[in-house]
Amino acid sequence: MSDENVEPEGPDLTRGVALSTLSEGAMLLGRVGNEPAILVRHRGELFAIGSACTHYGGPLAEGLLVEDTVRCPWHHACFSLRTGEALRAPALNPVACWRVEQRDGSAFVGEKLTSPVRRPAAAPAMPGSVVIVGGGAAGNAAAEMLRREGYAGRLTLLSADESTPYDRPNLSKNYLAGTAPEEWIPLRSPEFYRQHDIDLKLGVRVGAIDTASRRVETVGGERHAYDALLLATGAEPVRLALPGGDLPHVHYLRTLADSRALAARARASKQAVVIGASFIGLEVAASLRARNVGVHVVGREPRPMEKILGAEVGDFVRKLHEQHGVIFHLGTTPTGIDARSVALASGENIPADLVVIGVGVRPAVALAERAGLAVDRGVTVDEYLQTSVPGIFAAGDIARWPDRLTGERIRVEHWVVAQRQGQTAARNILGRRERFDAVPFFWTEQYDFGLAYVGHAERFDMPEIDGRLDARECTIVFRRGGRKLAVAVVHRDLEGLKAEVELERAIAERAASPQAA
Repeated sequence: MSDENVEPEGPDLTRGVALSTLSEGAMLLGRVGNEPAILVRHRGELFAIGSACTHYGGPLAEGLLVEDTVRCPWHHACFSLRTGEALRAPALNPVACWRVEQRDGSAFVGEKLTSPVRRPAAAPAMPGSVVIVGGGAAGNAAAEMLRREGYAGRLTLLSADESTPYDRPNLSKNYLAGTAPEEWIPLRSPEFYRQHDIDLKLGVRVGAIDTASRRVETVGGERHAYDALLLATGAEPVRLALPGGDLPHVHYLRTLADSRALAARARASKQAVVIGASFIGLEVAASLRARNVGVHVVGREPRPMEKILGAEVGDFVRKLHEQHGVIFHLGTTPTGIDARSVALASGENIPADLVVIGVGVRPAVALAERAGLAVDRGVTVDEYLQTSVPGIFAAGDIARWPDRLTGERIRVEHWVVAQRQGQTAARNILGRRERFDAVPFFWTEQYDFGLAYVGHAERFDMPEIDGRLDARECTIVFRRGGRKLAVAVVHRDLEGLKAEVELERAIAERAASPQAA
């Protein structure tokens, strides 16, 4: 942990900085008292905001200026230079913002500014009540955004989870590895929901939606009327029908309770078998190795993550894990589990006192199907995230939306996408008519290796690698038919931000084209 008595880097911005030293587009790292800050010169104006991203503390001074915002280089949160507001997930909290004055050829940072209070713009029919089904990334982000946008009506958040909304990506990473304490995991305290008049109900499953009378009914028989409804039911792990698949040492990872149970089992285990060689499986493998548990990974594919990142990256990732002691069994599947081992179709029998199954998830669309909403490998939504039934929106892992860049409907199972869709859906519930055109983003961390990915390429030609994977410093471009669809970066954070902006501009150009879908 950092020493709170250590002063932030850079000059004291309250004492003045010569304007001649601030070039256009520059971000000067400094401090305001004991608070780290950046002084920014952008299009002739001066701004001062906090320098640490409120998501994971990323260094905004190393980020990218886009219009009158700055984007975090780590996980692509976006903040207003004018107000410090967190404009885009994954950051939910603002950074500090100070007044800047110019006098005698210098810029002086003055008093801290308060965040402006928003009042909802007039809408043709402002909903009197909003119900959100699902307390994950999308549902929580939507509830927060409704209040941030000034919505004052009744707001109910129904979550099947027993825990308040939490940082799901961390469950397979630092929290499972034992390097992140549980107090870091909740996104908000219970008091936050009370203060913002969000009626958060935990451990509640919705069994039916009556679209005619506009109400939802829980499995327990409670009824909640709505004027607008957001479905954010997320996804459920694919469960393998294996002999022994229900034994007590067999785990799936989706919820905080799952991660707690898995971590507890790991503390008493010597060898684990991880079934599944994609992101969740490999992050779990890395976290278990951090706990000195021996790990075998079983996957039906010839190399890990090839379908998403290509053969060369897949080979690199396999080698990375092998260097940390992981043993792979690829091109095969499990046939059974007993108390001491996992049997494979290849004939191998792997000793194991812990088994983790991570072979993907399925969108939780049963509720939407029963309500008669259009469903096609997810809940079908339009560009405003509205379903086939007016007044009902969908966001997160269940939503399949029209993507301008690919010209196809896509569904993406990423935390940041879900949060941003929740935010967009909230604004559209209030009548904003805002298209969801955000470029998908995700990241993975395995040992000391990190990769960030922007865009979406379900199918692609041979990936183009600029730089060296073995040096852990490269950019990987994914195209199909000559069109750039996605970019992955390793230790090139700024390049990842620039790629995001490039893809955003490509989407805008397609939107402006008469031939755009």
